[in-house]
Amino acid sequence: MEVRANSAELRIELGRRYHFSASHRLHAAHLTDEENFRVFGKCNNPYGHGHNYVLEVSVSGPVDPATGMIANLADLDGFVEKAVLQVFDHKSLNEDVAAFQEKVPTTENVCIDIYERLKNFPHAKLEHVRIEETRNNSFEYAGEEFTREPVASNAKKEQR
Repeated sequence: MEVRANSAELRIELGRRYHFSASHRLHAAHLTDEENFRVFGKCNNPYGHGHNYVLEVSVSGPVDPATGMIANLADLDGFVEKAVLQVFDHKSLNEDVAAFQEKVPTTENVCIDIYERLKNFPHAKLEHVRIEETRNNSFEYAGEEFTREPVASNAKKEQR
């Protein structure tokens, strides 16, 4: 059985990976040195530390019947290069990226910042960004309009 659909009606999600290297120090100015070490541990090293990040960008849109694509990869690559890679790659996030001169550059905050930089990509809808900081840690952000259902809590706690 063959199913035919108008390609303009199909919405496809495209994922693209990018790489950048950057250093950061997790340190909150409003905390004491002892509190910073307690909260951030070894990531509060005064000299900072670095990561080789993997950034995954997911966009969606209708398939253009003339090209068979939702977005030209060269357009997406150029947009990400200018908005993210030129700003973050081989930089100290604390010192070189304006957004993190007052904000702690946790990967959660980096993920949100990158989403904000990419959300106006003109050729497709940004669905989410995902950053892999280490092979054990990754973070994903889909914008403020994306909300998860809260986990139901036990309204009645067991008596001990």
